[in-house]
Amino acid sequence: MRRKPIELAAVATAAVPGLTPTAVSSAPDDPADFDSALLLDSEGKRWRVRSPRHAEASARLETEFLVLRAFAPAIRAELPFLMPTVAGSVRLGTLSTFVYSHLAGSTRSVEELTAGPDALAREIGVALATIHDLPRSLVSNADLPSYTPNEFRQRRLNELDQAATTGKIPPALLLRWEHAMEDVSLWRFNPSVVHGDLHEDNLLVEGQRVTAVTGWTDLRIGDPADDFAWLVASNEQDFVDAVLGAYTASRRDTPDNHLLRRAALSAEFALAQYLVKGIAAEDPGMISEAEEMLSTLARDIEEHGGQPISVEPQPAPGAPATGSVPTVGSAPAVGNVPAMRAADAEPSGLVPSVTVVPVPAPVQPAVHVTPISADSAADAATDNPAGSIGTKNSGQSKADDRKDLDDTSTAAISIVDVTKN
Repeated sequence: MRRKPIELAAVATAAVPGLTPTAVSSAPDDPADFDSALLLDSEGKRWRVRSPRHAEASARLETEFLVLRAFAPAIRAELPFLMPTVAGSVRLGTLSTFVYSHLAGSTRSVEELTAGPDALAREIGVALATIHDLPRSLVSNADLPSYTPNEFRQRRLNELDQAATTGKIPPALLLRWEHAMEDVSLWRFNPSVVHGDLHEDNLLVEGQRVTAVTGWTDLRIGDPADDFAWLVASNEQDFVDAVLGAYTASRRDTPDNHLLRRAALSAEFALAQYLVKGIAAEDPGMISEAEEMLSTLARDIEEHGGQPISVEPQPAPGAPATGSVPTVGSAPAVGNVPAMRAADAEPSGLVPSVTVVPVPAPVQPAVHVTPISADSAADAATDNPAGSIGTKNSGQSKADDRKDLDDTSTAAISIVDVTKN
């Protein structure tokens, strides 16, 4: 059941003792996974509430809590951006709702970011480099996933197998993706810490600065190209080049030559993942939208040839693969399209610009701010009984150029199951 902003305000008062909301508005988020709201309290402070809609989304929020707790104040002080701070949490049935202290800045659309100044592109590149240069122990100590290049490639092949079983993906796309995933020369990279869910909605911007990075639900050690997928999907090559230039200059490790190719593959394959997610959720709207986007991508590649995503050229459909060996875990053949095989050759050359179809963000309704009286907040809290526990913690100050932005560190927070009260 979807929760309205006024209901989320009531939940927030249970999660953070002493919080008195005076106004509430809806907040941009993934509507398939979360209900979100922004609150203004009696002291003029802002808060963000995220309530999961199903068990998998709740697990992601709990993972994010572990991630944020792993970022000690000393680590946060070295970052060029701020991170969220969990102020409180409350369990409603089997799902956990979290309240975060508000961060300065606002989200911008991809079109607004790509049309922005070069300074903003450089800020994004530096932010990406900072994330990818984080110590890997940060992930391992939090017991989060870690993948070698081959493990990550095999994981993608397994996901391709699952997507192929839907019968809803054009065979030409399955062949294209399988060929790239089995091209082992494409998957030679140094694993790094990866945000895992980076896109425009998880970047807060103020002027020409990236003030904060949010959405830390999928932190892992893996392929840094995944954090570039949303950039490649923008189809704005000048913007991508500016970001990549700042990223390369800021990273301690030299990025591999095929980073943007894998980013393009990740952006395209996100359509298949979106379809599988829609089928699992039994959401006809998501399924229809995914099928339409997949068809559009397939037509674009058929008419214009598409941009290469694999290093080894893809044979023409129906042509036998020569000089190759079978790869375990390859996707099954679809229709009359044979499964391709991996090739180890790695020709040199610059990565060309990439044209892909991004997964569109859900259209957000206009935000309506609703004043909350003391009586209505109390009534809403009565309708949404919940146990509460919440803490506010102070952290180390940021660098001098960030001193105008508030930040606090995250401490352990106990979660009370209100159904047992």
